[in-house]
Amino acid sequence: MLSKCKDGCGPGRRDPGENRSAKGTHVSYLLRVQLPDRPGSLGALAVALGSVGADILSLDVVERGDGFAIDDLVVDVEPGALPDTLITAAEHLPDVLVDSIRPYAGILDTHRELELIDSVATARNDRLQVLVDGAPRVLRVGWCVVADIGKHGAYRVVGSAGAPETHATDIPWMPLDKPTALDGEADWVPDVWREMNTSLAAAPLGSGNRVLMLGRPGGPEFRPSEIARLGYLAGIVATVLG
Repeated sequence: MLSKCKDGCGPGRRDPGENRSAKGTHVSYLLRVQLPDRPGSLGALAVALGSVGADILSLDVVERGDGFAIDDLVVDVEPGALPDTLITAAEHLPDVLVDSIRPYAGILDTHRELELIDSVATARNDRLQVLVDGAPRVLRVGWCVVADIGKHGAYRVVGSAGAPETHATDIPWMPLDKPTALDGEADWVPDVWREMNTSLAAAPLGSGNRVLMLGRPGGPEFRPSEIARLGYLAGIVATVLG
């Protein structure tokens, strides 16, 4: 995670806690970027984004591979700034590829998982609802649901505010024994989910039939590290729920 910058912030990076005279007038985007895993790459990217008026507010390392890194960057831009401008600036650098870009309205913090687990543990009512309401922010997805299997098949137990109105009622992969990325084009996926090019992932929520399912309309696809992160979170929450 990226800690708050102090006096030495470089170009294109600003202290997330800094008071702005135009507070509330900026727009934030979440960029998923693949860049070379070598010294100076992130600094060069920060300069490139800064050259088009973007400030990096936070950074998460999603995955590291052989000579490359996948990073999620939340950037702040002036209203009216075109997302294509950010893509062009980033991809002007050698070996840099923008995997996805989408509006971001989440809360910037460095202990998202811990805060969500604490919220679920201390909730007085409907802890599953607390879980699905907080998971999209923590895992940076569009929506989250808890599904279970009843006598008439699979059904949605609870869903986040952004969960689609159309439910998946025939889920052949349930029950689930490990966290996994799901095929968003499979026959069980509702048409409206497919039309929105929704990337899907799920993890078992305890030892029963319940699963925690994530949806990311428009992508990107879930990386192996994200699937592992989902599994860890679901496992800890299942223990908290008892």
